[in-house]
Amino acid sequence: MTQTPTAHNPAQGQSRAQFTVPAKHPMVTVLGSGDALLRVIEKAFPAADIHVRGNEISAVGDARDVALVQRLFDEMMLVLRTGQPMTEDAVERSIAMLRASENGEGDGAETPAEVLTQNILSSRGRTIRPKTLNQKRYVDAIDKHTIVFGIGPAGTGKTYLAMAKAVQALQSKQVNRIILTRPAVEAGERLGFLPGTLYEKIDPYLRPLYDALHDMLDPDSIPRLMAAGTIEVAPLAYMRGRTLNDAFIILDEAQNTSAEQMKMFLTRLGFDSKIVITGDVTQVDLPSGTKSGLRQVQDILEGLDDVHFSRLNSQDVVRHKLVGRIVDAYEKYDSQNGTENGTHKGARTKRK
Repeated sequence: MTQTPTAHNPAQGQSRAQFTVPAKHPMVTVLGSGDALLRVIEKAFPAADIHVRGNEISAVGDARDVALVQRLFDEMMLVLRTGQPMTEDAVERSIAMLRASENGEGDGAETPAEVLTQNILSSRGRTIRPKTLNQKRYVDAIDKHTIVFGIGPAGTGKTYLAMAKAVQALQSKQVNRIILTRPAVEAGERLGFLPGTLYEKIDPYLRPLYDALHDMLDPDSIPRLMAAGTIEVAPLAYMRGRTLNDAFIILDEAQNTSAEQMKMFLTRLGFDSKIVITGDVTQVDLPSGTKSGLRQVQDILEGLDDVHFSRLNSQDVVRHKLVGRIVDAYEKYDSQNGTENGTHKGARTKRK
């Protein structure tokens, strides 16, 4: 942070903007603890001089940079007015959204404040909400369509956000039950050689779904809801021959379904139900020669009424920042070498 006793005047060809933070918002909520948020902004706009004096913030520099800084602080204030704190990650994502909009890369009118303040579910003292523009559009698509595909790399919130929408739908009585399913595909280990009963052998494949449920519901209530059939967690094979009415159904790890399994699952749809299918087409564990149902279904159902494909990318990764860079690095390597996840297409590996 740069403190100046006098106003900083722009040089010829530069612009200046000034922003006043309302007195009801302490400056630490805008600048961050130890000026952490301000440092993020200064790093993103290295050619702009940003000065703070009391509750006045000014920016001097190129007209486009100054305009973006002004818009950024406007968006930050809209978020802060809702009582939600700004984080370094939220500031970085806001800057990315504003720049995409400025460069004509965005295809919608959503603002950072609209994305960051959309609450999906409040549970156990915290609120689940989208963190990126694509995540918001994914969540909105779930509201608007009967069948939604969430396709993207690891860490983009595909399953987690779908689970939050399912719990929200159950709590608001839009559906009577939640059904969570995954294909129990062997990723290098044979089920028959795993210890325990059939349930114990299948359980590790479903564990991530249980983990997400525990984040969103009182853990003590989950066994009761499962015993009553209000929440069902089962392998995909258990869906065959059923018609699923009044349910919110999530198929996770859908890249590991065969074409036949995908068709079987989609045709389970009953009245007053909603289906969300999530997967990462770059992480297929199917045997060599078996085509991923998630890859094929995009060619078959794209453009069909009331079916929506939401595609997320490395910019939507909400895990450690390094995860997004890893995803980008693999994509770059594959495009340069004609490979798929670092291996030659058609080669048999544990993770194709």
